[in-house]
Amino acid sequence: MSSTVQDALLGRELVRLNAAPASKEAAIGEACQLLIAAGCVPPEFAASMLRREAVANTYLGHGVAIPHGMGEDKDLVRRDGIAVLQVPGGIAWNPGQTAKLIVAIAARGDQHITILRRLTRLIQDEPRLQALCATQDANQIIAALTLDGPAPAAAPAAADLAESFDWVVDYPAGLHARPASAWVETVRATGLRVKVRHGNEVADARNLVGLLQLGLRQGDKITVSAEGEDAAAGLARVQARITGLSAQEQADAAKAAARAAAQPQRGWQPPRKLPFLQGLPASPGLAIGRLHVLSTHAPEVADAPASLIDGGNALNEALTATRQQMVALIDDTARRLGPQDAAIFKAQAELLNDSDLITLTCQLMVEGHGVAWAWAEAVNRLAARLSALGNPVLAARAADLRDVGRRVLAKLDPAAVGASLSDLPDEPCIIAATELSPSDTASLDMNRVLGLAMSQGGPTSHTAILARTLGLPAVVAGGAALEETASGTMAIIDGLNGRIYLAPEAADIASAQAWAADLQAQREAEAAKRAEPATTTDGARYEIAANINRPDQVKLALEEGAEGVGLMRTEFLFLEASASPTEDEQCATYRAMAEALEGRPLIIRALDIGGDKQVAHLHLPREENPFLGVRGARLLLRRADLLLPQLRAIYRAAAHGGEISIMFPMVTSASEIIRLREICEEIRAQLNAPRLPVGIMIEVPAAAIQADALAAHCDFFSIGTNDLTQYTLAMDRQNPELAPEADSLHPAVLRLIAQTVAGAERHGRWVGVCGGLAGDPFGAVLLAGLGVKELSMTPRDIPAVKARLRAAALGELKSLAARALGCASAAEVRALEGAAP
Repeated sequence: MSSTVQDALLGRELVRLNAAPASKEAAIGEACQLLIAAGCVPPEFAASMLRREAVANTYLGHGVAIPHGMGEDKDLVRRDGIAVLQVPGGIAWNPGQTAKLIVAIAARGDQHITILRRLTRLIQDEPRLQALCATQDANQIIAALTLDGPAPAAAPAAADLAESFDWVVDYPAGLHARPASAWVETVRATGLRVKVRHGNEVADARNLVGLLQLGLRQGDKITVSAEGEDAAAGLARVQARITGLSAQEQADAAKAAARAAAQPQRGWQPPRKLPFLQGLPASPGLAIGRLHVLSTHAPEVADAPASLIDGGNALNEALTATRQQMVALIDDTARRLGPQDAAIFKAQAELLNDSDLITLTCQLMVEGHGVAWAWAEAVNRLAARLSALGNPVLAARAADLRDVGRRVLAKLDPAAVGASLSDLPDEPCIIAATELSPSDTASLDMNRVLGLAMSQGGPTSHTAILARTLGLPAVVAGGAALEETASGTMAIIDGLNGRIYLAPEAADIASAQAWAADLQAQREAEAAKRAEPATTTDGARYEIAANINRPDQVKLALEEGAEGVGLMRTEFLFLEASASPTEDEQCATYRAMAEALEGRPLIIRALDIGGDKQVAHLHLPREENPFLGVRGARLLLRRADLLLPQLRAIYRAAAHGGEISIMFPMVTSASEIIRLREICEEIRAQLNAPRLPVGIMIEVPAAAIQADALAAHCDFFSIGTNDLTQYTLAMDRQNPELAPEADSLHPAVLRLIAQTVAGAERHGRWVGVCGGLAGDPFGAVLLAGLGVKELSMTPRDIPAVKARLRAAALGELKSLAARALGCASAAEVRALEGAAP
């Protein structure tokens, strides 16, 4: 970098000597003030730096701290710069960490790497660093940040305690909360200090969160070590507890598999009892072919320390090359699959600028590790933390991080990347792997791949979403047995039921092929009439709408036969960005959606955050059980900064035309909707905007039971069957063990839907359904029979639902619904499908 650019980043006015701040916060404030005075950032950047301290450790080591702003606040940076606050007396940064050089960073994009590379040079020369902490010449600090330093000695590997044992995790579901809690309880009872080490990741076994953040899976090798009085005997008790849980964990997994096997099967029925691996359905359809099993054993990343100058340059070059690669991938995906799927890789590209990731990589390099090893370790640590939180949105983010991290690693050390899709067999095959990355999925050669079978992953992952877009049958969470299956094994993948049939015979294959051919013919017939209305044989008309997130998805929805948008999920405007969208940005999005629909109905759901949808940049308080906490309407009524801009944006968009309605999520009482309607009217009057219909989601039993009372204050209801099911049955729909039982066709759920319809009819209100049940053709006819008037679903489900409704008479639908309400279980309800119209 030229001296001109260096001077711009760190001039004399950006160095303050002999500072004596009273606290860490005061030190950050003084350093930020230098940046403010130099025109690098506005005053509000100081608050962003303090928020960063709450979520990340900015202590680089050896007395150097690098406070910087939140990633979503990069737009506040007016020009790149660094400010140095010298504190000779030191300031407590974190427990056990004393900072004497506070280097405040204001940078956009990859400038983090250039700055951090300079800082790490200082840490290699302890005498010089000490001199800089006491120097009275600011020019010495400025010069030091541009000088090379020697490579450090390699840091020792994580050390075990005095007594230890090794163990290979044999819990089928890995180390999840239940067994981890038992570990913690046993360890605490011993009074010992106990560590659990997986590779170089170490957790205190007395800390539940720490154990879960290790992200231990079946097959992982760990070392458990202890120290303290009578450590050997105490550790033996811990070992007995850990291994003693294996039988129960394996029995629980077997029971879950048996329950899944007992569930009524939809779609293809094997002609004989055929053994299978039970996973989770990710993308419907049958795939028939031989498995191509990708190796689960990636080569170990060599830890080859080099000078920090060379390592920093290599990292910078790898990140730059990967950014260029991502641009090409985004463009290719947008052309082949559409902009909504390309957005997955736009989000991945942003991860390359993540300051926590780059800082941790530099910290590991400072400790003496090679750049490739440090990068891989930083990616694995951050991804494990996200995965351990049990949140499907963050789990998908962890998969994205591993995916883009692997691309960078390939530039740093090509030998460390492992299995590749470049050596697929000539014959089209079914890919079996631990988990396929989103970028690998998007770039699959569709002429050579028939389907996907993953031993891990979830149905909400980006890989599963892309498989559905590509029309590839896919099963996830198939278990470790899938990885042990030999390549070349014949298999049938049932993406509708989440089953992987191994070694089928000729008769099984012929049966599956015949069923697949019939299904294809049926889909073609349904698609041909997808633009026709969903009118029963006796004239009952049902509105069929789409659930979408963005204006660019309207085209596909209309092409599939949608008559409007029954659910616009506005939370994705917040989830897919690093900062909350402004009122103007939201207004532009809602207006674009209305214009794309050309006068068709548009129901905009207000921000639905909480439960399984968390947004880091909203800084919501941590809750022990977010599904039962402040979410939906409860959150909106507590956060005017979220509610008011969104409502203003909706009313402003409505002023330009379109048939727009507002829908509020997770309403449980009349007082909530009354207050929300009052706020709507206040904003409407301020803007002189048109009056809009206002409805609510029925997602909890309380709302369904008092639907008649709520209907007096609403213009319509829309039932979210996914949440209504999990709250009614007290089953987490994201829990793989309970997924087969969390069935929206459970009679208790159907009775609540019927009660909702009856309550709405007393006030002349209509009821729609925008949950997953609406997109199931059998579920759709049941809902129609229960009195639901509008069904909103994923666009690709529309043709089949319309065809099923057009083939029935209203009387038949009502009779079917009455029989379903009298059933004792979801299995009994599903058994009615054969007799359904």
